[in-house]
Amino acid sequence: MRIWHMTAMLISAFAPLAHGAEYLVYVGTYTNTGKSQGIYAYRFDSQSGKLESIGLAAQTVNPSYVTIHPNRKYLYAVSEVGNGNGGGAVAAFSIDPKTAKLTPLNTTPSRGSGPCYVSVDHTGKAAMVANYNSGSVALLPIKADGSLGDATAFDQHKGSGADPSRQKGPHAHSIAPSPDNRFALNADLGLDHLFVYKLDPAAGTLTANDPPWGDLKPGSGPRHFDFSPNHKFVYAINEMGSTVTAFNWNAAQGSMQEIQTVSTLPADYKGEGNSCADVHVHRSGKFLYGSNRGHDSIAVFAIDSKGKLTLKSNVSTGGKVPRNFGIDPTGHFLIAANQNTDNLVVFKIDTKTGALTPTGQNLEVGAPVCVKFMALK
Repeated sequence: MRIWHMTAMLISAFAPLAHGAEYLVYVGTYTNTGKSQGIYAYRFDSQSGKLESIGLAAQTVNPSYVTIHPNRKYLYAVSEVGNGNGGGAVAAFSIDPKTAKLTPLNTTPSRGSGPCYVSVDHTGKAAMVANYNSGSVALLPIKADGSLGDATAFDQHKGSGADPSRQKGPHAHSIAPSPDNRFALNADLGLDHLFVYKLDPAAGTLTANDPPWGDLKPGSGPRHFDFSPNHKFVYAINEMGSTVTAFNWNAAQGSMQEIQTVSTLPADYKGEGNSCADVHVHRSGKFLYGSNRGHDSIAVFAIDSKGKLTLKSNVSTGGKVPRNFGIDPTGHFLIAANQNTDNLVVFKIDTKTGALTPTGQNLEVGAPVCVKFMALK
């Protein structure tokens, strides 16, 4: 399998985007495999579902998670490095919408080791990062030119979980703002908590809420989460438990109450070693999707009016270890990133049933681990 990232090909790839292209898609990768060099860019047509390679948008180390500023002028990427208490970083880039090329602005320490997730608050004033190895979160102010300042808020988690092999200490795995931007939630795999912080992006602060977290079943290992479009529910996908936990979300208090926890695997699955990764709620609020690594599938759930989930199907991602996936903003297509088989696979979403059907598109890229859409119009 040929992974295209040779310099000559990349130079020719950065021609202006064709008229009518509606979205850019940025894909973060692991560069330590030797198969990729950083963040890759694609054209995406939301009507046809066609995904077209552009090239290497920016060369950077282990950009395993990326996010885009609300104004669509800037992109932020973690540099997932460091084995001790530090070493990780977040890089800021400016976006050229005509070519998709990313120009480095600056790089700021993440205040921890192994940063694996970055998000931007809805006002675009602050970036938030989760450091997996050291189990901490930080807030980095965003300057007027899109560059990042040094952390103005930091929280080092403490404690351990039920599984001595995976939960000897905290492992912050994601952090993102609530829909109303009053809170930030953080899934900690090592502690089985969904932390809640009061968020003030203008002041650059994260303050522990009361209550400070929502609990998950011991040994669950929460990884990512997503809110329903009506903001009434929040769903956490649990890496270790191969489950999704649904919560009622109290937006006024920043608190949550568990509704149910359901498996992401079919009842007859006999394999071992599955772990979940990513979760997204469809824009209609009727469906939820979660990725299985091991079973190598996307679990498709129906959501009822009370927020409860029913597993409808498991669809092969056409590769191994689907760490992350993205749903296009129109809700008609899903792109799965298969980390261990170096490919992106595009699926059509049936907006009436939530069912996934492969479109036949299978694009090669080294160790893809994050998919983000950006509208061009």
